[in-house]
Formats: sequence, structure tokens, C-alpha cells
Amino acid sequence: MRIAPSSGEDELELNIIPLVDVMLVLLMFFVLTTTFEQHTRLRVALPESAGEPVADADDPLVVAIDREGRFYVGENEVLNPGLDTLKEAITAVAGDQQAADRRVLLRADARTEHQHVVTAMDALGQLGYSNVGIATVRPAEDAN
Repeated sequence: MRIAPSSGEDELELNIIPLVDVMLVLLMFFVLTTTFEQHTRLRVALPESAGEPVADADDPLVVAIDREGRFYVGENEVLNPGLDTLKEAITAVAGDQQAADRRVLLRADARTEHQHVVTAMDALGQLGYSNVGIATVRPAEDAN
């Protein structure tokens, strides 16, 4: 025997369209008001050198040091400027590639303290990186 549901009860219908509209408005608000920092656009005034330019490797590991001595490995800032933290950041960004085979480009600001450059080179040396290059720019020609 089949019992049909009573037609006197209304089915409960949940309308979620207003909820979706509110969520889309919130999403647009957060997208439009968020600032996106690009660490790859880090402004570093490189030191000058009269040496001949060397061709870049395919995918060098970039370690940048800004004027205040903050370290950047790849696109990520190293929050603690200590040697161990810098080594951990380099290992995390470098991945599984062998340290001896990977080329490293050290981009240090010309006005940063020499100790920060030595710290970066020390961390790279302890991790086994031997192919380290220092980025420079050619000196401006005199107007004479």
C-alpha cells in the first residue's frame, strides 16, 4: 500500500541567491582593496663594475639584499636575517637541485653593509654552492 504525502504541507525551499550576491560583493571588495607586493621588482642599486658582462644561466637562484640588509631568496623575503634562517630559505627555494650544479646570482644593493653580503656568501658556501656571481652594472660614461 502506497501512502502519498499530504498535499497540505508546503515544501521548504531555501533561496541562496541573496547569499551568493553578498559573497560576490565581498569577494570584489577584497580583490579591489588588496595590494599585491611584487618582490621581484625589488629596487636594488647595484654596484658598478667595468668588467665584461657574463651570459646569464637558464634559471639562476637569485639572492637579493636591499639597502637595509633584508634578504630575499627568489621572490620571498627572509624574515629573520640570521645565517641559519637564510640557509633554510635557500634550501626551501632551491628544491632538489644539486648545490654544486646550480648557479647563484647575488644581487646586493651598493649601499648595503658589507657584512650582509658576507653573510649571504657564507650561507651559500656552507650549503655547497660554488658557482656564485655578483650582479653589477656598468659605470656611467663621463660627459667629457
